[in-house]
Amino acid sequence: MNSIIIVFTILLGKLYEMKRLWFHSFTISSLISTFLVLIFAASPLAGVSAQQPTETPSSGSGMFITNITDTEPYVNVRLGPSSTIYPIVGTIPYGGTAPALGRSQGGDWIQIEFPSAPGGTGWVYSPLVQVSPPGTLRIVESPPTPVPPATSTIDPTLAAQFVVVPTSTRLPTFTPPPPLVTPEYIEAITSNEEATPLASIIMAFAVLGVIGFFLSLLRR
Repeated sequence: MNSIIIVFTILLGKLYEMKRLWFHSFTISSLISTFLVLIFAASPLAGVSAQQPTETPSSGSGMFITNITDTEPYVNVRLGPSSTIYPIVGTIPYGGTAPALGRSQGGDWIQIEFPSAPGGTGWVYSPLVQVSPPGTLRIVESPPTPVPPATSTIDPTLAAQFVVVPTSTRLPTFTPPPPLVTPEYIEAITSNEEATPLASIIMAFAVLGVIGFFLSLLRR
């Protein structure tokens, strides 16, 4: 492309040096047409590449499992063929399906495609599902047993530094208080014999007062 531009520039310079105007005009138009043809021919045509459609991967065995357990709302999907060793990685609801890939050595567990599980596969208990169409699945090796999480241990020497041993202190001696004495009040009882002379004296003074009152009235 650069060489074509250089050649075209040189030719234009030569044409300006020519004295014949008609030849100049004809040559310029011819060179412009030639230049455009060369540019169009030199530029590669961009081909449109069609993307091949991606096929959806299907089960290698062409078989599927269906949850047929109506007593439970779902079936657990585990990381491996054991309900005690491998953890649960998901569930399949009642009536749900999944592509079947293989079975365990004893046939008690079926390996299925499960994208949300590590590795994209999981295991379901075979008595809880139905395989269709009927057939024989290949035996699949069990995944490695998961390593249990490490449990933190406490250094007994370090823990002993934080153990507080209470010191025994002597409690004060308890002295019981003296018994409470309740005073008893004895009602004084006076006999009629002691009360009679006092009443007689009072009555005598009262009679004398009445007599004195009447005597004072008579003297007036």
